[in-house]
Order: sequence, then C-alpha cells, then structure tokens
Amino acid sequence: MISITRNIAIDENEIQEEFIRASGPGGQNVNKVATAAQLRFDARHSPSLPEEVRARLIRLAGRRVNADGVLLIEAKRFRTQEQNRADARARLVALIRQAAVEPKARRKTQPTRAAKQRRLESKQRRSKIKAMRRNVTNGE
Repeated sequence: MISITRNIAIDENEIQEEFIRASGPGGQNVNKVATAAQLRFDARHSPSLPEEVRARLIRLAGRRVNADGVLLIEAKRFRTQEQNRADARARLVALIRQAAVEPKARRKTQPTRAAKQRRLESKQRRSKIKAMRRNVTNGE
C-alpha cells in the first residue's frame, strides 16, 4: 500500500511500471539500458480514490490522462531505474495529494466605498493628464 493521505492509500497492484530507454544525453549507456520509468495508474477505475478526488485528479493531470482515464507519468530525470521509479511514484503521490485538497468556495464580494473612491480619483487624475496633452486652440 502506498499511503497518500490519512484516509487515502492506493494498492501497489493498481500501478503498472515499465522501463524504457530514455532519450537525451548519456552516451552508450542510454542506448543499452532501459532506465526511464513509465508509470500507469487507472484513475477512472481505481477503487481507492473517492469520487470527488478522482474527478479533480483527472482534471489536474490534463494531457497525462488518456481517453480511458489512465494516468501516465514518465520519469527520466535520473540515470538509474530505481531513482526514476521513486521519482515517478513521488510525482503520482504529489498529484493525488493535490487532488485530495478540497478547493475553497469563492464568495462574491463587492468593492468598498473607499476602493470605489480611489478608482474614480485615479481615473480623474489620468483624465487631467491626458487633457493637458491636447492641442491648445485660441478660439475656444
């Protein structure tokens, strides 16, 4: 079990890990050793996640979730499989923790009288500055 929060934990069996060859620098090693980790987590069908956390996770993950609701995380920052595996798992845990936080409901507010007054005064000041830039005509 991978513990996410006090009341959310996901089973190791819900995660599929695969190792692929990483792109980028690394010389001969990069062509021979599959060190990059690909982690797949079926967010849509996971029994461990509450419904609202699942919906927020899919929205937060964006393009990392495919049409079937499977979250794909690729980790290729490090040169060893173990470090990349740990990085991918840490990123999954961080994403689920972020989805577990319930967003605060926004309450509508209105500007104070002083704020309205400041806004109008700044508009008047700006208007005077612009009026001073205009051409002066003798007839008017």
